[in-house]
Formats: sequence, structure tokens, C-alpha cells
Amino acid sequence: MKNPMKTSTDLTSLLRPLAAALAVAGLAAATLVGCDTANGKTAEAPAAGGPPISAAAVVEKSVTETQEFSGRLEAIERVEIRSRVSGFITAVNFKPGSEVKKGDVLFQIDQRPYQAELNRAEAAANSARAKADLAKLELARAEKLLADKAIAQREYDEKASGLKELDANARAAQAQAEAARLNLAYTQVHSPINGRVSKAEITLGNLVDASAILTSVVSTDRIYASFDGDEDTYLRVGSLSHKGQPVTVKVGLANETGFPHEGKLEFVDNQLDPQTGSVRMRATFTNADKALVPGLFARVQLSGAAGGKPALLINDRAVGTDQNRKFVYVVGADSKAEYRPVVLGPQSDGLRVVREGLKQGERIVVNGLQRVRPGAPVTAQMVRMDFDPLAPAPVKAEPKKDEKVAALDKAGATSKE
Repeated sequence: MKNPMKTSTDLTSLLRPLAAALAVAGLAAATLVGCDTANGKTAEAPAAGGPPISAAAVVEKSVTETQEFSGRLEAIERVEIRSRVSGFITAVNFKPGSEVKKGDVLFQIDQRPYQAELNRAEAAANSARAKADLAKLELARAEKLLADKAIAQREYDEKASGLKELDANARAAQAQAEAARLNLAYTQVHSPINGRVSKAEITLGNLVDASAILTSVVSTDRIYASFDGDEDTYLRVGSLSHKGQPVTVKVGLANETGFPHEGKLEFVDNQLDPQTGSVRMRATFTNADKALVPGLFARVQLSGAAGGKPALLINDRAVGTDQNRKFVYVVGADSKAEYRPVVLGPQSDGLRVVREGLKQGERIVVNGLQRVRPGAPVTAQMVRMDFDPLAPAPVKAEPKKDEKVAALDKAGATSKE
């Protein structure tokens, strides 16, 4: 017969390792639970919402679309000053690059030979006129004699013919005198326009030939800006210009910000260049401060008709590129992102014009575009369309204490002392 005490001892020895294992497992579980509780974490399933993004509503307002081109400034009037007679330069009456007025004498050519020629031509003209006057008196006497039949008809006819010849000679001599007088006047070279003069190409003491270029003058009070527009520009503003409706054009120089000079479109060519697909255009600007100089490069901004038209506007941050087309993500009513191709236009007040693809009020993703997938849910936070996530947050000023509270604090501090 077995000993009951021995059997109980064997059973206890078998259960002791099992109890120890259970105790270790329980301790480990308690430790894990304690760690999660200490870290404030709960064993919940991941959130079902999508990635956080910023969304904004599509804006609609009246805008005047603009386009930008590169152009050159051109003088409205440009004159090459040439000599009309030959001779020696005796005076240069201007400073290179200075402003001149219409009629100012720029060059003086030696007048003495032309004065002498004028004197000779006038003397010849006076002699011819005197002969013609004498022939006229003789013809008058011949008329009386012919009436008394004192002379033959043939003699009278000869005197009448001689008068006509002498009168023609007198007129020819007078014309030569007028030509000599013009040549004398041409020895003074005048400016035909108001403007800025260039340097003297032929200086004092040199001999010039007729038609030699002496200098040039360009007008400065008004100026042209010429540029080449594309076909879309021609279709947009060409008809307005041809009908005489004003089209605003602005220009800015290389050292200027924006487009500070405003003018009007003055000329649109009557056809497009088939090789380049462009059309020549020209605008006119006032130039009271003389800042616009012919030949300078100019940035040209061309506007449409005055008053503008309604357009949809979005932030450029919302636009993605898919190969050769643009797209945005529209946040639907179910908070899912919808891929939407769009056709874009120019910028206006920092936003981009949308020609096709969107409607007013639709919500689009403006920040966090890289975290969005078509058809996937998103967690949208609404912001303004001109929202800039990179802009620094405004610093809030600390609120000032009320004067009464400050006085009580001061009184309390005094009583403690």
C-alpha cells in the first residue's frame, strides 16, 4: 500500500513548475499593460480618416486678363540730319546728347560762295526783267503805229514774239536766283523736330558733300513700344484696336519693378507672320520725365478690354503636373479626393485664372498635394485661397494688465513687506 504523504509530495513537485510559468506570464502581461497605461496609449484600431490637408474654395471675381511680352522702345520721330549743300563746316552749335528745339541751327556751312552766287543770279534776273520791260513798251508803241498803218503787221508780230521770249528769260533768271537763295539758306542746318540730338558726325573745319549725314535727332516727349504678339493675343485684342476701342498696355524697364509706365495700344498689323505665328503690335506712351529712351529693352504687359470679366481663381500651390497637362484634387462631399484636369490662364492678383475644369465654390487641395491619392479619403482643414503655409505665424502681443489689477497687485506686495 502506497504512502499518501509521498503521493501528495510528488503531485506538489509536478505542479510547482506550471505555477511558476503562469506567474511569469501574468507578470509580463501586467508589465505591458502598465507601460501602455503610463504612456497614455490605448489598444484602439487606427483612425479611419485620411491624411490631413488644407483645402480652399474656388474664388470667382471680375479680372482683366493680361499677357506679357518682350519688346523694344522706338522713337516716334527720328530724323537723320543731312547736308543739302557742300562746303566747310564753320560752326557746330549744339552739345552732343542735348535737347534741341525745332528750328535750332545745328551746323553752319561757309556761306560766302553761295552769297556770291545769289548776287550773280539776282543781277541776271534783274537784267532779264529790264529787257522784258523794254520789249513790252516797244510792243505798246507798235500797237499804235499798227492802228495808224504806219508799220506792217509782220513787224508787230515780231515785236510781240520777242516780248514773250524776253519775259520767259526773265522768269528763268528769277528761278535761278530763287535756287541760289535756297542754297544760301541751306548753309544753316536746322533741327526739323523737338528732341534729343546725337553727336556730330562731321566736326568743325571739315568739308562736307551734299547729302552727307551730320547727326540725328529723335523725339522724346512720346515714344513707341513695339512687340510681337501671338495668335491668341491677336484674336483677343486685334478687333478692339481696329474698332478704336482703348486697350491698356504697360511697360517696365530692366531696372524697374512691375510695369510703372502706362500707355495705349496704337497699332496692330493687318496680318500674322506665317513663319513665326506672331503679329507686330505697337503702343504709345507719354515720356514727360524722359525715362524711356529709344532702343531700350522693355517688358510689355498687355491687358484686355476695360472692365474685365468674371473668372475662377485658384492658388498655384493647388496645381499639379501630369506629363503635359495640369490637374487639381477636388474634395468631394464624402471627403474623398477627386482627380480633375484643368485648363489654366494667366495670373491675376497672385492667383491663377482657371479657364476650364472647375466651378465656383468647389473645394480643392491647396497644401499637402503629395499626400493625396485619387479616390482616397482626406482630412480637410479649410483655409483661404491665398493661404501661404510657408509664411511665418504672426507674433501675438502679450495682453496688458488692467490698471486696477496692477494697482491691487502693487498694494498686496506692499502689505507683505
